[in-house]
Amino acid sequence: MQQFAGGNERFIRRYEYEDSWVIAADIGLSEDEIDVDIVGTTAIVVADTGGHMTETEFELPVGGDVDVDVRNGVLTITIQK
Repeated sequence: MQQFAGGNERFIRRYEYEDSWVIAADIGLSEDEIDVDIVGTTAIVVADTGGHMTETEFELPVGGDVDVDVRNGVLTITIQK
């Protein structure tokens, strides 16, 4: 497991399992306030909170299919190996 904290102290954790990687980020936003695009091995996260938009990009492990889910303020990205 790797854990990172950004400037705003929101945590991003990366877990490696036998068949996948899971990246979980505490974003504190609803599914309606966030848009995630996967381009190659880059995740582009755009958040719109009441007219204020922010964009963050980060690299993903190289793998196969990618699944993105936002639930209870947590962004989860699962990458199949």
